[in-house]
Amino acid sequence: VAALERQVFDFLGYQWAPILANFVHIIVVILGLFGTIQYRLRYVMVYTVWAAVWVTWNVFIICFYLEVGGLLQDSELLTFSLSRHRSWWRERWPGCLHEEVPAVGLGAPHGQALVSGAGCALEPSYVEALHSGLQILIALLGFVCGCHVVSVFTEEEDSFDFIGGFDPFPLYHVNEKPPSLLSKQAYLPA
Repeated sequence: VAALERQVFDFLGYQWAPILANFVHIIVVILGLFGTIQYRLRYVMVYTVWAAVWVTWNVFIICFYLEVGGLLQDSELLTFSLSRHRSWWRERWPGCLHEEVPAVGLGAPHGQALVSGAGCALEPSYVEALHSGLQILIALLGFVCGCHVVSVFTEEEDSFDFIGGFDPFPLYHVNEKPPSLLSKQAYLPA
């Protein structure tokens, strides 16, 4: 649900890199759920690896919006230079003073005007960072659950056998005397 909500706001902000990442995330989450329900170990493993990648992506998004490590919010990194919009939250956050920014060069594509917010009670970049922080928490929980499901599935694979090959004490095996005892005569003391 959180990924779908984020997808909607990324579509509204015309941020194409997060749109693609969210789309892949939603597909992999569905694949992981299917793998868990259908006992498909590989699907769950794909989800578990993706959860680690998703955490990394969201750490990047937090660094991007908080402008850590030389990243700038005004760069066209997330929009692939296809839109002048940077973030739906930045342009329409409630409680901010909005002003039209004049278009430079050929003008805004498709009649869209860039709106920047100023004087906000809570900076829109913090809202984006909080969204990514929530995604990180959910992904870490998913990673731990995925690792648990993988370990349960692998334990079930190792313990199941058709003829008792892996089981050291099969239930259907009759206790027999070793062949060395069969050839000796047992003498009772008189």
